[in-house]
Amino acid sequence: MATFAYTRVSTDRQASEGESLDVQERTVSGYALMHGLEIERTFVERGVSGSKPLIERPVGGELLSVLKAGDVVITPKLDRMFRSASDALANLEHLKRLGVHLHMIDLGGDVCSNGIAKLVFTILSAVAEAERDRIRERVATVKADQKARGRYLGGSVPFGYRVDAEGRLVEHQAEQDAIKAMASARAAGKSLRSISAEMAGQGITISHMAVKEVLAAHS
Repeated sequence: MATFAYTRVSTDRQASEGESLDVQERTVSGYALMHGLEIERTFVERGVSGSKPLIERPVGGELLSVLKAGDVVITPKLDRMFRSASDALANLEHLKRLGVHLHMIDLGGDVCSNGIAKLVFTILSAVAEAERDRIRERVATVKADQKARGRYLGGSVPFGYRVDAEGRLVEHQAEQDAIKAMASARAAGKSLRSISAEMAGQGITISHMAVKEVLAAHS
């Protein structure tokens, strides 16, 4: 029987909010000592979101690949290992079939054998997934509001526009005039490369492929 620990941080911000790897490792070490367990190896996942399934994480996948019947895995909190209820429960069933004991300190111990812990595990897994859904909904609502108010939502600023001090896309007159000139030149049968060269002669640097994209966006 071997005992392993699993810790994870997804962002630098978490390290400043009490979720640092050092804090997690001390929590796990203290728990192992209290239960007479000796940690053979700590699997440390850095910079990986909890929304990614455990098996698809570089370190999480490695942990799952080495587990054998009778092994023990200790993690400080539910959300260090899982965020999705479906991923949490699927892995719990896999570990139970394998004969591995999963200890989640915030849930009070071995969630593979303690009936009450398993109930809490199921509930909190569902809550974690619901919270992620709410976050996605809030982000979508904010983006929709920004779009409705003409706010720039990020990415490359389209040719012919600039972002003003209030974060809105506003027309850039010189480039708007260039768009009209490019459209007229294309209507006259000129090639994309020749239009690009014409623009360069007017002090506007734009590749022939960018000319194609601009004309497509304004067709």
